[in-house]
Amino acid sequence: MVVGDSLSAAYGIPRNRGWVALLEERLKREHPDYIVVNASISGETSSGGRARLAKLLERHRPAIVVLELGANDGLRGLPVAQIHTNLSAMIRDAQERRARVVLVGMKMPPNYGEDYARAFEGVFRDLAKTHKTALVPFLMADFAEKPAFFLPDRIHPTAEAQPLMLERIWRALAPLLK
Repeated sequence: MVVGDSLSAAYGIPRNRGWVALLEERLKREHPDYIVVNASISGETSSGGRARLAKLLERHRPAIVVLELGANDGLRGLPVAQIHTNLSAMIRDAQERRARVVLVGMKMPPNYGEDYARAFEGVFRDLAKTHKTALVPFLMADFAEKPAFFLPDRIHPTAEAQPLMLERIWRALAPLLK
């Protein structure tokens, strides 16, 4: 199950070209015993995801949760401690239901200030270490500095960037597949 924001909800591109749809195709080929539930919502924050997670876990009973949240919190300048608390609670909830977690990290643009950006990025490393989860350090690491891979808003990746995002996710996810 993927719990994310617009980056996982294929904002601005055909849904079937987003990284989650590409993941579903790859799993059908390589691990057909897995299905993908995309519970991502554009604009979602860590607090919104936290509020929805218990029902999602109960309904879908996932073996693995890919947690891709926090970017909207950061873009709104929300306190890093609040992001940490929400994501930590989500990881604990998933693990208590025996789901393995892949935590997907993000970075903030430089205009948010060096201290905030460093603290924000550190949340993901800290949580992965504390909760012993798989970590994708930065979802857009392969193309973040390449404007051609972004929609005109310079926030959301194009369809051409989605396979790169999938590869980042796959590296962390593949070892968790049985």
